[in-house]
Amino acid sequence: MELYTDTYYIKRIQAGDTACFACLLDKYSRQVYSLIFKVVRNREDAEELAQDVFVKVYRYLSSFKGDSSFSTWIYRIAYNTAISETRKKKHEFLAIEDAIINNVSEEEVAEALGRSDTSVQMNKLDAALEQLPPEERAIILLFYIKEKTIDDIADITGLSSSNVKVKLHRIRKKLFVILKGMEEQ
Repeated sequence: MELYTDTYYIKRIQAGDTACFACLLDKYSRQVYSLIFKVVRNREDAEELAQDVFVKVYRYLSSFKGDSSFSTWIYRIAYNTAISETRKKKHEFLAIEDAIINNVSEEEVAEALGRSDTSVQMNKLDAALEQLPPEERAIILLFYIKEKTIDDIADITGLSSSNVKVKLHRIRKKLFVILKGMEEQ
């Protein structure tokens, strides 16, 4: 089948051609699963939650107004679904004092996080990401892995753009502190 825009498929689905939903499912299923998996860190849960997301997308497709891109709308549903699931399962995450985070310079962070070219460094970064709370991990992943803009992340998370910027700044510093602690062990 020839590929069309998301808007084309949405209009066709809303007009009763429900088979077009498969095209949106094909286009977004890996991305949605990937985001959810990185938040919940469990394959079975991620698969189930991804299915839940697409049920919600189908059910609420009529409420999509086009104020943001369709991918941002889907990511918001996926983000909220994944975060809701993690809140049900109380996990302990590394707490880092504000004083430690505030004492880290942006140059140190940029240098430490910028040298992720080796598989060893990528493994360390992945291990550090696991120590972050799901909301923080999701924000970092949306920005760096999914390459969403600050405004898109604000739409997805329901935060203001300035709050997203502040959170990204603090999360990067947290990652630096975590990585530094891993090197000292």
